[in-house]
Amino acid sequence: MRKLCTLGTGALTVAAVMGTGLAAHASDVGPAVKEKADGYQVVTLPNANVGNFTRRTVYCPAGKQAIGGGGEARGNDAILVGSFPTPDGRGWIALGRQNAYPSVGISVYAICANPR
Repeated sequence: MRKLCTLGTGALTVAAVMGTGLAAHASDVGPAVKEKADGYQVVTLPNANVGNFTRRTVYCPAGKQAIGGGGEARGNDAILVGSFPTPDGRGWIALGRQNAYPSVGISVYAICANPR
């Protein structure tokens, strides 16, 4: 199982200043983001098997924008190929693949907030 999570640039800056990496401080950074992001909400598209390289997209509730997100690829030899915001900034896209199988399990997460 491989995971990729992307947070807003403020969270990355905090982790970089701390000097020990984002993974070690992800739970510490979360509350700071919640306090500064009006309407903070995490939206999840649960795991589902899809064909290799098939994009799965989760959208924020109406009126909110994605300020971060991530994806997870599940399965033997699963690889998360891409994880990025939708072109309109209202959601998050993830896709993956497996070498020996025609499908892969993909979960997608969007960190949403009210626009400023």
